Amino acid sequence: VQLQASGGGLVQAGGSLRLSCVASGSISRLNVMGWYRQAPGKQREVVAMISRDGRTTNYAESVKGRFTISRDNAESTIYLQMNGLKPEDTAVYYCIGTTTSTYWGRGTLVTVSS
Repeated sequence: VQLQASGGGLVQAGGSLRLSCVASGSISRLNVMGWYRQAPGKQREVVAMISRDGRTTNYAESVKGRFTISRDNAESTIYLQMNGLKPEDTAVYYCIGTTTSTYWGRGTLVTVSS
């Protein structure tokens, strides 16, 4: 399984970005997928997760009400719609996919200016 994230960039506080993560390879094996982030000088943290069928989602408290995770299994893609961005959301965002193992994509940088 290979994961490729995209959609990061520079945005002003209050703005929006949409991240995408395309899976390739043995995608039929993927179960839970999601997003993590790592801010400068901080540990990597979970942002949002989504079940295989897309019906169950979980969010970090810090992003609830602002971020939305979704999944398109036909396109082997997950998304992270980020609204109301804050400077503290600045981080490298990584997508993950799980089977019996966890697969990590290369990160995409999100920078939110104040």
